[in-house]
Amino acid sequence: MCEKHRTTPTAGPSSGADRPGQPRPCKPADARRAVERAVTECCRATHTPCDAGALSDAQLIASELTANAILHGGGVTDFHVDVVGRGVRVCVSDRSDGRPVARPPVDRQGRRQVGGRGWPIVCRLARDVRVWDLPSGGKCITALVSLS
Repeated sequence: MCEKHRTTPTAGPSSGADRPGQPRPCKPADARRAVERAVTECCRATHTPCDAGALSDAQLIASELTANAILHGGGVTDFHVDVVGRGVRVCVSDRSDGRPVARPPVDRQGRRQVGGRGWPIVCRLARDVRVWDLPSGGKCITALVSLS
């Protein structure tokens, strides 16, 4: 876990309800598009320029969290993206109770390992990351990215 981020053992964001009329992204590309749509709509509505670098960071986080839910968490069970003030919050839920971990790039014998780099990317780019246990099992990871 990153020091500036918390693991919260109690139930956090809702675990189930999809937004009416909006299918839940189940692939990283869908998650990236959902983030772009939410941020672009907010910028347009508030007549505020969108920071391309911040949008890119939020899309990368959404992509990494979604990919990790698919690869390590038994699939995406819920996805939300919200623009909150001058930030964007991405929430991805999966079926696993296991906490995200970073793996070193090489094993004890010095061989390169595949994977294990997504979680450090999320921790580095997000202003705040929280991992919530869900009452029905699984977890929800929320990451807040500054848009300014």
